[in-house]
Amino acid sequence: MFSSTLCPSSATKVVIPDLVSHCTFELRSSKHQKRLSAESERWLFRSDNLDESTRRSFHGLKAGQLTAMCYPKAQYTQLRVVSDFLNWLFHLDNLSDDMGNRSITEVANVVMNSLHHPYTYHSNVRLGRMTRSFYRRILRTANPGTCQRFVETLELFFQAINEQATDRNNNFIPGLEAYIALRRDTSGCKPCWALVEYAYDLDIPDEVMNHPLICSLGEATNDLVTWSNDIFSYNVEQSKGQTHNMIDVIMNERGIDLQSAFNFVGDLCRQSIDRFIECRGQLPSWGPKIDRNVAIYIEGLADWIVGSLHWSFDTERYFGKRGHEVKKTRILKLLPPRRVSPWYTFLPVSPPFNAVLVTAANFRC
Repeated sequence: MFSSTLCPSSATKVVIPDLVSHCTFELRSSKHQKRLSAESERWLFRSDNLDESTRRSFHGLKAGQLTAMCYPKAQYTQLRVVSDFLNWLFHLDNLSDDMGNRSITEVANVVMNSLHHPYTYHSNVRLGRMTRSFYRRILRTANPGTCQRFVETLELFFQAINEQATDRNNNFIPGLEAYIALRRDTSGCKPCWALVEYAYDLDIPDEVMNHPLICSLGEATNDLVTWSNDIFSYNVEQSKGQTHNMIDVIMNERGIDLQSAFNFVGDLCRQSIDRFIECRGQLPSWGPKIDRNVAIYIEGLADWIVGSLHWSFDTERYFGKRGHEVKKTRILKLLPPRRVSPWYTFLPVSPPFNAVLVTAANFRC
């Protein structure tokens, strides 16, 4: 483990690894993408007076497209719930980047109470109402094991971003091993795997979901999605002075330059795809019915691998409107340091607030 001793890089551009070519899984997309995107954004914006530029930034996120690519064969009702959750998760991720431990704990309490007591817990906090909105819809069809995995992994997410906040406050960059363990939860991927079960109405016994190979497949998918995201999001994050990124961890731990760090993380991403393929080929049989459900679940993880890779160049979150150019050339021009807008401009709240300490109470409409 290391203190943050990163020196500013003299590089002005970097070549990102070619991960798309290494992934041979079929890219699919739901026929409901256009309707899904529009309705899920309306849900996110409900009861908020957002300016046009903020609405455009939400539209540029394209969470509906990510949902359509990662859950391509789901029915519209389930697809819509997943898209609402992903919109919610992305904006929770935005706000948590600048929150301290106390604020994260208060927000976590609101969200987790909304999940544990979706029909009896009442709060005027907007995040709580949004949480109850999508989770009550999940409860209509999801089996108890799926719901338990969804709630437990969101709990792990909040624990992890709390630890991330501690590192940020202490100007601390962990070592690679510790970072990998933490990043698997700060990514928010694990609840999305539970939503694969929900989206396709799967009923897979807990003992099967806990099988080492099933767990390894989920972990390999998490690693690919998360570490590739560290590659794609690095430019924006470095311009804000953020260091919760494997690129920074590698440079800090090994003393290597920026391009070498990108190459290193790219190799790890390719190994994650290879690991997924290897584990999928070793799955045992649990009988025809369970095997069918497991096959759908694993295909859902593969959709996440290929879908997230392609979506990362379509969304404006990482490369602005230059995503297709970067996808083709793989050349990324580094952004200069910039003044970061307060996180609350990224989360719909009304009325505006002015506080030194952001707490859950500030998320009222």
